[in-house]
Amino acid sequence: SKREIKMRKLDSTKVRPLKTEQLLHIEDHDFALRPGFGGSPIPVGIDVQVESIDSISEVDMDFTMTLYLRHYWKDERLSFRSNKNKSMTFDGRLIKKIWVPDVFFVHSKRSFIHDTTVENIMLRVYPDGNVLFSLRITVSAMCFMDFSRFPLDTQNCSLELESYAYNEDDLMLYWKHGNKSLSTDEHISLSQFFIEEFSASSGLAFYSSTGWYNRLFINFALRRHIFFFVLQSYFPAMLMVMLSWVSFWIDRRAVPARVSLGITTVLTMSTIMTGVSASMPQVSYIKAVDVYLWISFLFVFLSVIEYAAVNYLTTIEERKQLKKRGKASGMYSMDAVQAMAFDGCFHDPDVDMDLTPFPDPCEENETRASQTNISNADTPRLKRKRSLKGNVGRIILQNNHVIDTYSRIIFPSVYIVFNFFYWGLYI
Repeated sequence: SKREIKMRKLDSTKVRPLKTEQLLHIEDHDFALRPGFGGSPIPVGIDVQVESIDSISEVDMDFTMTLYLRHYWKDERLSFRSNKNKSMTFDGRLIKKIWVPDVFFVHSKRSFIHDTTVENIMLRVYPDGNVLFSLRITVSAMCFMDFSRFPLDTQNCSLELESYAYNEDDLMLYWKHGNKSLSTDEHISLSQFFIEEFSASSGLAFYSSTGWYNRLFINFALRRHIFFFVLQSYFPAMLMVMLSWVSFWIDRRAVPARVSLGITTVLTMSTIMTGVSASMPQVSYIKAVDVYLWISFLFVFLSVIEYAAVNYLTTIEERKQLKKRGKASGMYSMDAVQAMAFDGCFHDPDVDMDLTPFPDPCEENETRASQTNISNADTPRLKRKRSLKGNVGRIILQNNHVIDTYSRIIFPSVYIVFNFFYWGLYI
């Protein structure tokens, strides 16, 4: 009746198929089922073009990659007549009305299809039913990294593709063009890594509840740039170790100078180690950089311990000399260390200097000597001063402890051997 015809026209749920949909016979088939349902598995070829590797995160142990993912399969239900045998190209609006492979990324954390200015989806259908389905995707996936050789390490990561619903009895994933199915942009570069190689491989994955699935792998190897870490970690550590050796050349009685130098180098090494650890994941094993920094810290710490031993043995030695000399009448005789603690001046037992229990500071002594009426040639104190000035180098060398002498050779030699062994082992 006319009323029924009018009601059909007003029914918004019944949309008239587009011409392209009529040409592809979309309304005539049930595309909820895969092509060739009930028969042999449908082969789906894959090829990938990697546009960029956006980031590598050691802390999160993942990487982010942008790529073009292309699928190839044949669906005879989409075949159409064409006099010129030309294909038809569509955007993402047709995808929801036909069957497409349900490929997903294994171990992915986040992924999305680019949608500016429209969804980056392309569907191309050929007259014989062959289909090309292309997507532009950014995906973040896990990469199981080993930091035992950090920062001299090479990381092997992979992006894995697999069908979510169809096991090997229904769908067979394979690389469309073999090893040539994976291509990369020539300008791909990373701030901390060299990209050594890209390779494609395939395998099977088993799930106890659903069976065996075809899985494709995009493998790539990343070798870390070492120069950044040399400047930020290794070189400063070397300088701190060498700086700690300066104390071996400072007179053993200059307690403030040697103690201050030792504490400064120890604190600086602690700061370097803390900075490196803060930028790394908290792993339960020792990294290569930890070995180097802890050995360097040990050298700096031993230089402080070395001076503690020198100071202790020097004190014992001078006490023995004090006992042999005895006490002068009417005053106490102090050793050189005690004298320096009082007036801050350098004293040497080989230069005959009589020290009172509370001697005046050096500047007061010089002022008092200049105010005396006795000539410079006849003043014993000034004679001793001239002798001290002329033989400072000799006195310092003579008053170095034997431990300092050996330390000047042993510490640098052992550290050089350690560096040769370290760099030879990890490079």
